[in-house]
Amino acid sequence: GNLPSGPGELQWSADGAGVYYTMEEKGAANLYFLPLNGTPRKITDGAHVISQASLANSGDIAAVRSSFYEPSSLVHIRGNAVTKILDVNQDVLEDRALGEVEEMWWDGPDGFRIQGWLVKPVNFDPKKKYPLVLYIHGGPWSMYSVAFNWAWQNFAANGYAVLYSNPRGSTGYGQDFVNGIHLAYPGKDYDDLMAGVDAALKKGFIDERNLFVCGGSGGGVLTAWIVGHTNRFRAAVSMRPVINWHSFVGTTDGVMWYDQFSKKPWEDPMEYAVRSPLHYVANVTTPTMVMTGEADLRTPISQSEEYYRALKLLKKETLLVRVPEEFHGWRRPSHQLMQQLYLLAWFEKYRAKDN
Repeated sequence: GNLPSGPGELQWSADGAGVYYTMEEKGAANLYFLPLNGTPRKITDGAHVISQASLANSGDIAAVRSSFYEPSSLVHIRGNAVTKILDVNQDVLEDRALGEVEEMWWDGPDGFRIQGWLVKPVNFDPKKKYPLVLYIHGGPWSMYSVAFNWAWQNFAANGYAVLYSNPRGSTGYGQDFVNGIHLAYPGKDYDDLMAGVDAALKKGFIDERNLFVCGGSGGGVLTAWIVGHTNRFRAAVSMRPVINWHSFVGTTDGVMWYDQFSKKPWEDPMEYAVRSPLHYVANVTTPTMVMTGEADLRTPISQSEEYYRALKLLKKETLLVRVPEEFHGWRRPSHQLMQQLYLLAWFEKYRAKDN
């Protein structure tokens, strides 16, 4: 009861005295032990993500750890001590400069405290102004973490700051926080994100003329929602989005999305319309790229086609990128690299530059 999120990777201890599990909380993920008779005990602690724990009969544990500046490495856990065994990325990163990551907290509507992180550009100079990318996670019931992220570091290497956060609906902050978007998505999670952008601007080094936004899946939904509700961003990329809830709930690979509405679409079509980015497409002034896999069953490419066609009919700046033979997320490394190159190119195309 009252756990911040659902336990994962449950495994019995060798002696059967209890269960080990990992659990996400406030951007981190650590290893816990729950005895048969007792309360949970935290085995590891810190701003990192521990996963894929493997237990030996001796009590030793092997696991994978990642953090802001550490791509996945193999670690040994004995008691509460965590020791790195193998870092397969050391040779790749030893001559690379990485962007510094700063934790942030801000107030959303209704008293929710929102956690986020700001990745600063490489060779950061506090006297300069930098473009900002607001990067939004999918799910929407998931959690951005303190794990290493190469895409954000690539933006930092190209002179961008990156803001990523866990607005209401995210896991890792308890059930009330998750329920903050129940029957109301998108909704006040948009306000949480905009408050985060405002908090980043108060740092003093973000160029307000050059704000960009992108995200995939649930983040694609919110990106399309954002450009229909504000013109503060120079350009946007909506990846794998839901655009029209009315058509989406009948074509996605599962019926659970009907549960996110109080009625069925044939009973109250307006409930679906007012929560659809398509409903606000006429408001869009932001150049908006749409990118989806042609084999996507979760957010079928027909959703992206609906949005692209509406934007074209309205003579808005847009581009539709169809990723061949890809499902909901890119399996091929070449397509993951392609996504990053498209994002950078789109943002650079519309970036305001000093004369």
